Amino acid sequence: MLTPISLMKVIAGEGNNRSTPNDKIFLGVIGTGSRGHHLAYLIKEYGHELGMEVTALCDVYQPHLEHTHAMIPEAKVYNDYRRMLDEATELHGVIICTPLHVHAGPTIDSLDRGLHVFCEKAMARTLDDTYAMAEAYYRTGKSLHIGHQRLFDPKFLRGMNKVYNDDLGVVTQIRAYWHRNNDWRRPVPEGQPELERFINWRLYRDYSCGLLTELASHHIQVANWAKKARPVEVRGTGSISFWRDGREVEDNVALIFSYDDGTQFIYDSMIQNRRHGLEVQVLGHKGTLELETNNFFLEEPPPPPKPAGIVQLLQDLEQNVLGKVPIGSSSWDPEIAMTYKGESIVADNNTDGTFEQFYGFAKAIREDKPIPGLFEEGYYASLWTLLGQQAIDTGKAVKMPEKYDISKFNPREFV
Repeated sequence: MLTPISLMKVIAGEGNNRSTPNDKIFLGVIGTGSRGHHLAYLIKEYGHELGMEVTALCDVYQPHLEHTHAMIPEAKVYNDYRRMLDEATELHGVIICTPLHVHAGPTIDSLDRGLHVFCEKAMARTLDDTYAMAEAYYRTGKSLHIGHQRLFDPKFLRGMNKVYNDDLGVVTQIRAYWHRNNDWRRPVPEGQPELERFINWRLYRDYSCGLLTELASHHIQVANWAKKARPVEVRGTGSISFWRDGREVEDNVALIFSYDDGTQFIYDSMIQNRRHGLEVQVLGHKGTLELETNNFFLEEPPPPPKPAGIVQLLQDLEQNVLGKVPIGSSSWDPEIAMTYKGESIVADNNTDGTFEQFYGFAKAIREDKPIPGLFEEGYYASLWTLLGQQAIDTGKAVKMPEKYDISKFNPREFV
């Protein structure tokens, strides 16, 4: 079972057996667009702490490849990932940041070459491709990290410890939202309209499920992690209500994922208002976690420190003169939001877990084995994003088809 304690040990470097500075990990990056460029940058700037180095870059789109190569000029460049896998024999692992619909091929081929893989979320555009990646993972025994960095974010790790230690009590609802105000459209080079679907792949159904695969995948993973379970069904709705510009994916969605104990995970996302940003809330009868903003609230907050001296005197005087103003009756307690400000989950909230996940990836490569339970988190989060899209499309409650259940490969998942 994947636990916060086991992941904290990974972050702390326990079991990391790198013994000398020369014990390098060489990585290739397949897909050098915005996310691939960012991850390559992190490794270039901070990878020396892990002994990691990017030595190969691959992309079919030359402007992206040139942009990232300018940052890492010592890396070899390729426009065909198969050629990279054939020729860059020094590689220990690959990072895959291609568009969603072409995650599966490079992932499976890299695993079959004996390489460890870090693949951005969600796993794939179809259920069959997602399952094929799982089969390759179990068949090869190599690591397949899916880019759910909250699994390595200290505030999420400590937050999950609070869930597992019963600090929240019985968790019966999880709520999450992700709101932006951005049309998600990227500019197409002038005079090359044929590149529209290639560059703006997130907006078209053949390549993406939009808000679900690109954003909701993160929060579905957190909900499953908190419950140590996967949903049993999902209902949903969505529409294109604002960005009517030829896109095929919804610009707002709302879904309810149900677990077998009656817990509901309620999710909504939109890209035409950013007032509320993003949050994932885990609610129990004793307390609430707001994980994205690093907050923990008790249902029964601790009493404030008793004031002393003149402050106490003034409060006593005010109490005696003004008393309490009844509203309705003396037994009526209005159901208003609590003003209690809670407490921080961790003292320093200055990471999103991305670089910490590279610690875990480095550990898996050096030990030549996966971190137990990590892949299953990514798999079911990815799968349920696709099932959520089915629920929106059909207007019906959708369950996971039995053929995609991977417990036959790993019967200890979510134990």
